[in-house]
Parts: sequence; structure tokens; C-alpha cells
Amino acid sequence: MTSFSNQECLTVRLSALGDAILTTGVLEHWRVRSGLTFRVLTRPALAPVFLNHPAVTGVITAEADDLRPLPWLKFCRRLARQLGHLPLVDLHGSLRTRLLRLLWPAKTRAYPKYSLSRRLFLATGHPLAAARLQRLNVPQRYSLALDPSPASTIELRPRIFLDEGEKSEARATLERLGLTRPVAIHPYATHPAKTPCPEVWKNLVQTLEARGEETVILGRNDHPLFPHAPRDLTNATNLRVTSAILSMSRALVTGDSGPMHLATAVDTPVIALFGPTTREWGFYPSGPRDVVYQSPCAKAPCSLHGQDACALGNACMRDISAQKLLELLDSLPG
Repeated sequence: MTSFSNQECLTVRLSALGDAILTTGVLEHWRVRSGLTFRVLTRPALAPVFLNHPAVTGVITAEADDLRPLPWLKFCRRLARQLGHLPLVDLHGSLRTRLLRLLWPAKTRAYPKYSLSRRLFLATGHPLAAARLQRLNVPQRYSLALDPSPASTIELRPRIFLDEGEKSEARATLERLGLTRPVAIHPYATHPAKTPCPEVWKNLVQTLEARGEETVILGRNDHPLFPHAPRDLTNATNLRVTSAILSMSRALVTGDSGPMHLATAVDTPVIALFGPTTREWGFYPSGPRDVVYQSPCAKAPCSLHGQDACALGNACMRDISAQKLLELLDSLPG
């Protein structure tokens, strides 16, 4: 560990949901190992990730208007005047946060993004780039901002710290639906190429319920897959209550998504489906019972975030059937 110890720092992670969740285990690791605490700079929508976190002393939010070039410069200067005595740990690594570091009076640290290796692997699939990327997942890369060598993936796995009110609300929601320990289904993705087609999810739910298993649908989407089903909680729960429901679920089945990390953060096993994105990006779930299924495709990965159009028509996700998902669920230990 660096000379940072037993002091408060400012850390920054401005997007996205999954990335913010992946910082939580690293912050807790630094608190336990070196007595560090943190004020967190993030976007308002991500602030709930850090509620009740024992390493977090406060959350500072940057609104969308603050992130435009000139307002961001003013925001950085104002923040430097207010909190510039604190060491700054940059867990974002964008042009915006580099500007913040340039203006910061105290010590600053940043993590290695492996940008060159990621782009080389995306462009060529070169095994040397793959090997470098596979050595460390994203939380381990974050930890290199302060640690000379990373802890294990299990030690750095994300953590959501729920309070009794959130657990009670989740329990009441499940009781109202007649559920005790459902299989949670998250059938959505920011980029549609990262999730199987709706028919696969519908077949999975029907098959699970036909064999007597409980299911609950979670997530946010403008077009819910099961709009009239009583056990569809799409858009019905906030991030904290969603996390609490996941903590009471038998497992979560999802594509590469933010809720995938929420489940790991509350110790619920995950079946995570990867197609256009791959483990090399480092965003895979890291719980001891998590299962990552990489759909075979010679062209994967085809984008950094799964956002690009696929020349094969998203064939990697088309090859995932409800039966495959059932097999993966049945493979979970315990």
C-alpha cells in the first residue's frame, strides 16, 4: 500500500452502474487494510450504490449540466477549493477526471485502464493481449491505484450494504407476490446485443414455473417483457430494494449488466451470459458461486461494451436457449 493510510480521500467514478458497483469492494478493502475512508464523486443515479458503505463518509454528485466542458472546469475548480486537501483517487480515468487531477492540489492516484491492450485484443484477438487482460479483473485493476499488487478477486468482490428497512421492504414485496426464494430474471440490457431474445426469457420463466420454481422479473426498461404478469417488478423497485430482493433470491440469470454485479454484491449466485463482450474486459462477476457462460463466437468480442452492430445478427445470443439457461441454473452448487 502507498503512504495513504488512516485518512480520508476523495474518489471519483462517474459512470456506469456496473463500474460504480465494482468500486465498492475495493473501497472496503482499503478501509479494512489501511483505515482509509472516502468521499465519492459520482452521478446522482449512482449515489445509492454507496449508501451505508462503511468506507464512504459522503457522496458528492455531478449533474448532467456539470459535465459539459466549461461547467466541468468550474466544477473541478470549486471542488479543488473545497476538498483539495484530500488525496484524490481516480477510479474513472476519463478526460474529465484527468482534468480534475491536473487541478488537484493534493496527491492524486489513478488506476491502469489497459486501454491499449483492450483495443489490441478487440482489433486482433492477439493471445498476448488476452493474457494480459485475463490476469486481472476490473476491481483488481482499480486496486492498483493504491496497491503495488492486487488482492484476490474474492477479496475485492463488490459489496452492497443493506439496512433493515430495505430488507423489510423487499421481504414485504416478495410476500405480496407469494414468493419466498425465487429465481430472479433480469432480461434487459443497455445494449440489446448483450441479452438473449425475449422468447428465450419467456420460455425460461414458463419452464421454471412449470416445474414448481418461483420466478421474479427485475430491472428497468421502457418495454417490459411481462407487462401484466404479477411477478414482473420491471421499473417497480429502486436500486436498493432490487438489491435486497436479489439477496433473498436463489439465483439471478442475466446478461452482462449492472444487476449482475448487484447480485454478487449481496452474495447471490449469478448465471451471467456473455456474447459480444468477453471475460477479457474484466467485468465478469466474481462471487464464489457465480457462473459465467461465454457464448461461442469466432468474432467475439465485437465491441468494448456490446454496443456495436453485429454483422452476424447477434448470432452469439441467438444460440443461447432456455434449455441452456436451465442447465446452467441446475449446475449451481448448493
